[in-house]
Amino acid sequence: MPTAPRNTDELYQALEENDRLPYGRTRTVAAEELVDAAEQFAEPVPLVHALFELQEAYTYGSEPRKSPVVFARLLNLFDEQPDVFDERRRHTLFWRFKWVADALRVLPEVPLSSLHQWLAEMRDRYEKAGLGLQPYYGQAYQLAAHTGEGTTLAYELWAGRSRTRLSDCEACEICERALHHLAAGDDERALDDWAPVLAGKESCQEEPARSVSYALLPLLRSGRVDRARELHLAGYRNCRRNPSMSSEVGRHLEFCALTGNEARGLELLAENRNLFGEVDSPLDLFDFLTGAEVLLQRVESLGHGELPAAGYAGRAWTVAGLRAEVRGRADDLAARFDARNGTTAHTDRRRARLDRAPLVDALELTLRTRGLDEVAPAAPVAAPVARTAAEVPDSLPELILRARTLDEQGHPDARACWAKLRTLATSRDYAHPDDPAVGPLARLRADLLSDEASRTGEKDEFAEAAALHEEAAALYEDAGVPGDAAVARACALLAAAEGAEEAGGTDGTDGAAGAGVKVAALAAAHADMVRLHEEASGLAPHQEARLLRLRATALGMRLQTSGDEAHVAPVLAEADLLLAFATRHDLGGQISGALLLRGTTHALSGDLPAALTVIDGVLDRLKAHGPAWHLPRTLALRGRLQLGLRDVQAAQADLAEGLRLAADWPADVVDTARLHADLAEVCMHLGRPDEALRHLTRSAELELRRGSRTDAYCAYSNAAQLCLDLGRVEDCIALLDSLLAEPDVAAKEVDDRLVAQLRLTRARALHAGEDLKAATTEFVALAAESARWDDDPGSHVMIAAETAVLLGESGEFGRAREAAEQALAAHARVPRYEQLSGCLRELARLQAEQQGPEGLADALANLADVGRIADEARAAEYEAQGRSLDTALAYEHGRVNAYAGEYEDALAALEKALALLGGPAPEKGGDHAGEWAECVRLTAAVEGIYLERPAPALNRLDAAVSRLTALGHTEEAEPLSSLANRLRDGE
Repeated sequence: MPTAPRNTDELYQALEENDRLPYGRTRTVAAEELVDAAEQFAEPVPLVHALFELQEAYTYGSEPRKSPVVFARLLNLFDEQPDVFDERRRHTLFWRFKWVADALRVLPEVPLSSLHQWLAEMRDRYEKAGLGLQPYYGQAYQLAAHTGEGTTLAYELWAGRSRTRLSDCEACEICERALHHLAAGDDERALDDWAPVLAGKESCQEEPARSVSYALLPLLRSGRVDRARELHLAGYRNCRRNPSMSSEVGRHLEFCALTGNEARGLELLAENRNLFGEVDSPLDLFDFLTGAEVLLQRVESLGHGELPAAGYAGRAWTVAGLRAEVRGRADDLAARFDARNGTTAHTDRRRARLDRAPLVDALELTLRTRGLDEVAPAAPVAAPVARTAAEVPDSLPELILRARTLDEQGHPDARACWAKLRTLATSRDYAHPDDPAVGPLARLRADLLSDEASRTGEKDEFAEAAALHEEAAALYEDAGVPGDAAVARACALLAAAEGAEEAGGTDGTDGAAGAGVKVAALAAAHADMVRLHEEASGLAPHQEARLLRLRATALGMRLQTSGDEAHVAPVLAEADLLLAFATRHDLGGQISGALLLRGTTHALSGDLPAALTVIDGVLDRLKAHGPAWHLPRTLALRGRLQLGLRDVQAAQADLAEGLRLAADWPADVVDTARLHADLAEVCMHLGRPDEALRHLTRSAELELRRGSRTDAYCAYSNAAQLCLDLGRVEDCIALLDSLLAEPDVAAKEVDDRLVAQLRLTRARALHAGEDLKAATTEFVALAAESARWDDDPGSHVMIAAETAVLLGESGEFGRAREAAEQALAAHARVPRYEQLSGCLRELARLQAEQQGPEGLADALANLADVGRIADEARAAEYEAQGRSLDTALAYEHGRVNAYAGEYEDALAALEKALALLGGPAPEKGGDHAGEWAECVRLTAAVEGIYLERPAPALNRLDAAVSRLTALGHTEEAEPLSSLANRLRDGE
């Protein structure tokens, strides 16, 4: 709290502001300070309100020990000054007797006799106040259920009574009834009871999150697996990291453990690491620790006890170590509760949870399905392949020679050999073979550096790749193999040229300048390669072919970057040189490589038919002569060409066949990730979005495995957006939550704009999922960040505009206007006419709808800005994609004035909108007819209902229905006919 309130008005304002904060220490500390401030005033009512706020903060902030102390002060005030408590405050006081009962029950140090004594006090107070006793019997039942004794009788005494104004809400009582049946082993009856809560028909502060967490396992046992998955995603999001809902988090961890989602469970455990130290409720902590132990026990039983796990602060934990710690603490809590209660209920319940066997072998919970092998930080590895890779020799000399032979051929199995050699060569006891055929250690070190450089370049780390190639070249020179040194230097030249844009200091904001730098660098690199090639002597055929291939690749990249038609012929000339040389020396891999270069060059020049003809020839050759590992990439290229030629079915066939063949080879060698990405695009063209989504997520996961994290996050970003477009809101949010929790994202090592895009999609998904508060919080944060993007004001317009609308939906119109002002300022730099016009129109509508006449002036001020934007667009000769900005403005004037009760002005504005729209016509299409019909409907409603002029309104409606029906727009005519019938009936 920045400054203490100086009067009661400021105190009430501060209490209101604090009430908007999420539960937790920040809110609780502020509530404590506000109680101190309230005590300075001579009035008891502000103190009562401050104490109510503090008790609520303690209750929902998981600090049960402090809640009864605050309530004792309130009860004393009530006994001493009952007149201070009006009907509302009195209701709140008696409601919170239940909060104290809950708080005392979760503390094992409170004797059982004290719990019964408090219930007796509650009953006595309720009776004296003339209040019904159903809430008392509800608390008596919950105590019986907690201890495990007298449950049946206590349930009957509670459940058979009629509800009162002080009864728990419907959602909470439904949960208690369902848990009673669940404890009796009746899953179906429990799920029947839970149905309205799980369907969202009943809810409260704790529900449906509490019921969802308990219903997960019964749903699995009853075969409703998809429903369990859906509720897990939505329910977990509503309780994560919340100390007052740690029990629920524990049950979600248990659900992951029992559905083959142990890796996700560890991810969620890490996300909730704060709960180990922030949960002050022993009973909630007991439930959380038991759920965590179910997960840890499962992971350890699968042989992964050494994996890292997130646990208590202050040390690094393994799964096995954390499980032992959690077991000791949870056992102690169970023993303390049982000792207090005189039963074994908590020990028995804990044992039952730990003894449960998995209910599903493997349930795909999220779009990022990962196994425990992928949890531990490790170097990227290739995806498992169906083909049995060539056997790696055990003999060290044979292994070295085999790796070099395969490398000369460009064979994918070379990487497995180099990987094994890297492990051997870096061990302390490595002894290099004394074999002339193998050569000195320097040559092997150069080979390994060259392989590492190639893999580094595949991750777009060009500067490091160039340095590694140069280091390899020097070692090759030392080892007496100048041909390999020449190839390594040529590779270094190409890598340096690829990274020239970054090395030259361009940051990507000036695309033309960056491309120019890269084009010049590639041209220089090609010239240097030609000179290097001419000066090299004693080259083996495979070395000379690689130099020719690198020369052609440099020019091909120059064409790709520049798009300059003058750069086509040089690439084709280099490809012809390579083809002639490779044919002369029967180098099959380089022959197909040269032909592929010709095909891609035709494609880059825009001659897709010529490119397709070349690629068809390459495929015929590969099928007849190999190498087989070139087939997947070649089919992928033909698929992309077919897509460019708009033959989507042919593209799908080629890409699917490429993906089938790719299974025979390491994913990074044949670029399986690209195949999946291309198939996703094709599936979208074919109208198969769910299949596209599967390909996108698979592509992203493969990119992650090979270390291309930026490409992976981009693919995941596309997948998340597609999820949202498909209405799979919870899948979208779960995917993005998982990505945003990645260590490199949390450490801000990933491009900030890419992360912002992930957050923006998540915020939109939260809004679509009707979590307005969370969505608004994220949008406000993004708007503040994007305001600093001087190089991209257009994005700030978009984000600030969406933020303004969400703030308006929340009723915070002052803050909404501030966000709109930011959008207007950014729009002045980079116009976004339609986006900003739509934002301000919606803001005006929301304000008029929520505030009525009081909000009309501000709403009209927003529409005045819309008018200025329309004028600017007209001056700039901008054409809107949909209806004109002037038409949209007139229509919104009509709605805003109608909401505010200014019906004559509304009618005039809507008449103007109709004139601007014009009537429906065949050439204007169904969308225009729908807009026109809606405008007619609203005009007639204002005229016939609010201005009480039914005759002209009916004439308007009948004429519109006739026009629409004549044009075949019967669906658009239905609402107009319905309104006309209402007017005729005099409604």
